[in-house]
Amino acid sequence: MTNTSFVQTEPMDELNTDFEVRSLDAICMNEMEGKEPARNYIKYLFIGILFGIVFIKAEIVSWFRIQEMFKLQSFHMYGVIGSAVVVGMLSVFLIKKFKIKTIDGEPIHFHPRTFNKGQIYGGLLFGFGWALTGACPGPLYAQIGTGSTVVIITLLSAIAGTWVYGWIREKLPH
Repeated sequence: MTNTSFVQTEPMDELNTDFEVRSLDAICMNEMEGKEPARNYIKYLFIGILFGIVFIKAEIVSWFRIQEMFKLQSFHMYGVIGSAVVVGMLSVFLIKKFKIKTIDGEPIHFHPRTFNKGQIYGGLLFGFGWALTGACPGPLYAQIGTGSTVVIITLLSAIAGTWVYGWIREKLPH
């Protein structure tokens, strides 16, 4: 991983702030130093398929389960989300405590985050979209895999929304 420090040596409008912009996007920024051959990515395909099967069996991709959650009629989805938060917190704690490295032996670096009002707007927009479509980005592919081909519209909308966000990013509150 290359370390980039921010030193202003040029006029502000000509500065390359790629590192600073990218740090807004990710809690953990790791970059592979070596390149893997394409055939090595097959493991990620199998993990993704396994992940999709777990989502389907746990009914996480069910539009009805998601509607129950937003109508406060069932604890099912809150239990799943709460479990994921606990596992994530425990994982980060263990990674920091034991200085666990990536599979390729690279150190994992966590960068501190600051709160900004754009996160509230983004969270509300994400929540409204999730409530209306019954899909968030993770289960989209599993939903399509189960034969719910109408979810392709949601996937294309998510891609378009991401593109629009990138296009107007500088004008938004961060």
